[in-house]
Amino acid sequence: MDEGPGGRKTANVSISDVTSQREGGWTHHIIGSQAFWVTVAVIVICIVMSFVSEAFATGNNIFNVTRNFAFIGIIALGMTAVIITAGIDLSVGSVMGLSGIVTGLVLDAGYPLFVGAGVGLMTALICGAVNGALIAYLKLSPFVVTLGMLSIARSMALVISNNKMVYQFGPDEELYLAIGGGTSLGVANPVVVLLVLTVIFALIFKFSVWGRHVYAIGGNEQAARLTGVPVDLIKVSVYVLSSTTAALAAILQLGWLGAVTNALGTTVELRVIAATVIGGADLMGGAE
Repeated sequence: MDEGPGGRKTANVSISDVTSQREGGWTHHIIGSQAFWVTVAVIVICIVMSFVSEAFATGNNIFNVTRNFAFIGIIALGMTAVIITAGIDLSVGSVMGLSGIVTGLVLDAGYPLFVGAGVGLMTALICGAVNGALIAYLKLSPFVVTLGMLSIARSMALVISNNKMVYQFGPDEELYLAIGGGTSLGVANPVVVLLVLTVIFALIFKFSVWGRHVYAIGGNEQAARLTGVPVDLIKVSVYVLSSTTAALAAILQLGWLGAVTNALGTTVELRVIAATVIGGADLMGGAE
């Protein structure tokens, strides 16, 4: 401390002091984040499993594990938006099954891939819009609404499929199987889709007006409404997004499996919610 004009004491702060404080702040932020500890836990589990089973650390096993998780991860991206707004979507598994059945039936009828995929996505979009409208405009509980859609979508999948497997995918079957079951630079295509979507979603959540509105609603819905945020419209959009990612995962999984039944997506909603929360989303809504 030095004496300044008028006897006031001033502090001498060097550039190195400021730099060390900033570095300490970043270190504290990283170590204190949930993502850091989740990453550490995954690394520890992988190391332990490598000793337990020689087959765990093989290239084929890692390829299969990442591909299998990719479908859950894609749906979790959409679920993240729902949970940020303090909502929940229990219907994603059934919507996934319904979209998969619709896509398979359209392709089985002889239509090209883009038509089948488009109809499957549109089916999910309608389910999400119904969920969102009931929650946003009728003020019904997200738990009750999406639980109802879970039953409705699963029942519709059972009825329209006549409880039969669909395995004929029309004129573009080879292309479809190559997309769903193929690789890009040695990485399974569903994993590539997940990585690309993760980057896109991260940018949207951080930099877009829509992303800021989603966080605002989760932080304080009433305050967001008073500041002019279109709360109801944003709520509808997040449920549409959640259902759409479920349909995208279904379409990719069909291409990998080469067949679909109405059981597709059963209990997926529980794994998706778990993945979303483990990834850092707060079930109470808002930012972590």
